[in-house]
Amino acid sequence: MEYSQGRLFYIAHGCIETTPEITRGERLVYIYKSFLKVIKTYNPVEAAMENLYFGKNISSAMTVSEARGVLLMALSARGLPVQELTPNSIKQAVVGVSKADKKQVQEMVRFLLGLAEIPKPDHAADALGAAICAAHRSL
Repeated sequence: MEYSQGRLFYIAHGCIETTPEITRGERLVYIYKSFLKVIKTYNPVEAAMENLYFGKNISSAMTVSEARGVLLMALSARGLPVQELTPNSIKQAVVGVSKADKKQVQEMVRFLLGLAEIPKPDHAADALGAAICAAHRSL
């Protein structure tokens, strides 16, 4: 996503996926190398990440935090500023209500970026929501 002259412009979205057959360390290396390709392809000038929220699924918190750390390291090593955002601040920026549910956020991301469909998978819509929030904060 790009923000220019007071407007949001959709560029692309996606998700880096790994397979359960490889080790945890191999997954992190794969995520890192794949993310470097994304950075090289799109040449961002800044990034946004949602802070981790430890809700009911605490078992996945460690693996998610490791992957998040790899992404943060890749961005920081290239000198890219990273806005770290709370889930509520993203909901507030995208929907206008900090208690919005996931479907409301997805639909507003679709609407704000002029997309025909809600971005899939859910993680991609979440990332675009973070980008929208960061753009609003950069004003």
